[in-house]
Amino acid sequence: MNLKSAKRAGVVLGAVALGATVLGAPAQADPTAPRPVVAVGSDTTQYVMNGLSSAGSLIGSYDAIGSATIDTRAAVGVCDTVTRPNGSSAGINALNADIADPAVNCIDAARSSRGPNNTSTSDLTWYRFAKDAVTVAVRNDSGLLFHTFTKAELQSIYKCETTVVDGITVNPLIPQAGSGTRTYWAAEMGINATTLPSCVKDTNGGSAVQEHDGGALVNEGDIMPYSIAQYIAQGNGLPGVPDRREAAELLSVDGQDAVVGGVFNSAFPIQREVYNVVETARTGEANIIGAFVGAGSEACDSTVIQQYGFGTLSNCGTVAFTGES
Repeated sequence: MNLKSAKRAGVVLGAVALGATVLGAPAQADPTAPRPVVAVGSDTTQYVMNGLSSAGSLIGSYDAIGSATIDTRAAVGVCDTVTRPNGSSAGINALNADIADPAVNCIDAARSSRGPNNTSTSDLTWYRFAKDAVTVAVRNDSGLLFHTFTKAELQSIYKCETTVVDGITVNPLIPQAGSGTRTYWAAEMGINATTLPSCVKDTNGGSAVQEHDGGALVNEGDIMPYSIAQYIAQGNGLPGVPDRREAAELLSVDGQDAVVGGVFNSAFPIQREVYNVVETARTGEANIIGAFVGAGSEACDSTVIQQYGFGTLSNCGTVAFTGES
């Protein structure tokens, strides 16, 4: 076993040990029956929200990928064939579309790994949920595996200024359009998430780069952002959480390892908060409060949050932003 393989094994074992002590009901990919508060959107937080859905009674969390449509309400009608939103922006857009049509009441919340892009109104409210960190991943058989990257060097790669590292031509990848991780990573790298630099691709080998899916790493020079919490959760062995890491290995940045002691490194230099987004006009409703508002809400269950690889926030359930989209 090489150094990196041993490191991965340590991450998995640490996560499994944690999961074995706190796991309750297995997380469902989609709810087996509709719940009062329907949440869609971010791939980053789908598994932890699925875990919270299984542990509680209010939140019904639907995966970012799967069948083309979802059925979100018990009654037969317009909510039987809701298009499945893939990513933070898709979830927020779906929530906005639901709000705009008074005849529709299919979606109550959007999972989001980004803050608002548009603050021209206060129609939506972002509630703080958990802490994540993002690093880069490469293939475990790549010569890039043992390179010590700095954030400045990664920025140079994603700006197409650095094209060769240790004799290897690098191929910087970024997740699909609409991904909150795409928006976040682009901001951290100093590039435009919509108009990508010429060397940055959101497809590889003819396939879209789905966030936090190691299958996107095909060639030695491929490099992509990857949620550290997602990486831990995927190696946790939890029911309902597929291991999508494949050949992906996380790299350190600025001398900080992504994972320490089986949990993400709180000193890692690239960190973010993740959120749950609801219609501002509904923030006083009992189900919304029970699901997302305050430390005692279903979404702020610290045991489940940590089980799925995320860090807890002392101000979980408080308002981070208001905005339009």
